[in-house]
Amino acid sequence: MLWIKTFHIFFMVAWFAGIFYLPRIFVNLAMTENDGAFNQLNIMARKLYRFITPFMVLTVIFGLWLASYNWSYYMSSGWFHAKMTLIVLLIIYHFICGMYQKQFADGTCNKSHTYFRVFNELPVLILLGALILAIVKPF
Repeated sequence: MLWIKTFHIFFMVAWFAGIFYLPRIFVNLAMTENDGAFNQLNIMARKLYRFITPFMVLTVIFGLWLASYNWSYYMSSGWFHAKMTLIVLLIIYHFICGMYQKQFADGTCNKSHTYFRVFNELPVLILLGALILAIVKPF
C-alpha cells in the first residue's frame, strides 16, 4: 500500500507542476507580439500538455487503487466526496487547458494575459482544498 501511495503522490506532484506552468505559458502567449516567440511558446505548451496528461491518468489510477483498500470507509466519508469533487474540477481544468492550447495553436484564442493570470490561480486553490481534505479530514 505504501508503494501505491508513493506513486500516487509522485504523479500528483508531477501533474501539478505541469498544471501550474502551462497557464503561465498561456500568459506569455497572450502577451507576445513576436511570431518566433509565439511559435516557440506554442510548441512548449503542446509538449507540456502531452507530457502531463499521462500524469493525470496515473494520479487517478493510483488514487483509486489506494482507495480500493478501504472502499467502504472512503465511500462513507464526506471529506472524500468533497476531495473527489475537487479532483473532478481539476480534471475539467486540465481539459480546458488542452482546449486553450489548441486555440493558441490555431490562432483563435482571444483571452487576455490578465484572464490567464487569474486562470492560473485556480489549481492552487484546488490543491490547497484537496490537501486540507486529505490530511485534516474536516468532516
